[in-house]
Amino acid sequence: ACHGENGAGAVPGAPNFTDKNGRLTKPDEVLIEHAVEGFQTPGSPMGMPELGGNPDLTDQDIADVIAYIRQTFGK
Repeated sequence: ACHGENGAGAVPGAPNFTDKNGRLTKPDEVLIEHAVEGFQTPGSPMGMPELGGNPDLTDQDIADVIAYIRQTFGK
């Protein structure tokens, strides 16, 4: 919900996944760390919670989500 259906960021501070110089330029390891531990973009009024707020996510779920995001928005 925060990144929006189009990946451009639906709420203030949510990274725009479609930005060619944005978040998806980071290696998977960094994105996994941010997903697992939570992350707040500098200057953002809110941060992403640990595990995106879903404590049931597995390591494989997180890897699958990152692969999906890269495939869908990282073009």
